[in-house]
Amino acid sequence: MTPALTLRAARTGYRPEVPVLRELRLEIAAGERVAILGGNGAGKTTILKIAVGLLPVRSGEVRIFGRQVRAPRDAVLAGAGLLFQNPTDQLFGATVLDDAVFGPLNQGLCLDEAVALARAALARTGLSALADRPIEGLSFGEQRRACLAGILAMSPKLLLLDEPTAGLDPAGELAVVESLRALAAAGTTIVAATHAVDLVPHFADRVVLLGRGCVLADGPAREVFADEALLARARVRAPTATRLWRALSRDGGASGPIPLTLEEVPGWNVSRS
Repeated sequence: MTPALTLRAARTGYRPEVPVLRELRLEIAAGERVAILGGNGAGKTTILKIAVGLLPVRSGEVRIFGRQVRAPRDAVLAGAGLLFQNPTDQLFGATVLDDAVFGPLNQGLCLDEAVALARAALARTGLSALADRPIEGLSFGEQRRACLAGILAMSPKLLLLDEPTAGLDPAGELAVVESLRALAAAGTTIVAATHAVDLVPHFADRVVLLGRGCVLADGPAREVFADEALLARARVRAPTATRLWRALSRDGGASGPIPLTLEEVPGWNVSRS
């Protein structure tokens, strides 16, 4: 099966003489749910921008579902959508509905089809009641959801997200996670760059760990989070549940597989009842 994303690059970054990442090799299968983790400046956003043609690849190539990507239009035509970290970089419609309609119209759909897709995307992100709201009248969380709706209206097969829960309250974080899980269940390939390690186990089963200018690890989330030394090199902490389990195990109060969520911690549900 053709991979959803294939990325090969000897050097990546904003300036050729100062690479952010070296010898990048990344392949993501269709339907995978992947979290990209790393400290500030590790290259998480760089990977996403390279994937959609916003940054050039030097001595390498990018392919989305087999289509070579040299510019953002190639990525869109191949079925990719990118959610930026800052909503103001992405929202430019007068109203919420205007913004969501823009993408489908640029895909060549007629107005009626574009509006139908836009309204369906607004419903999926809980924004139907705000369809006619001016963009500047939205809260930060509503802006993030409006950005996501604009991407979903284009029916992406590969969804790339840059810090999708940044700046959201707990309810907003949960809503984003539930949306990602629903999209993944429908077959959308998910790749999210994030610092929110506690949320990673809820939507991703594979972790790509960046640090020191390269990919330090690429594998199942449970295996990556189990390696304390590796996480320290990447300046990434383990999920709260994992750190709690380690503390308990050092005191002889925990055993068994390393948990990634609080629900997996032995006795957690009992202690809460």
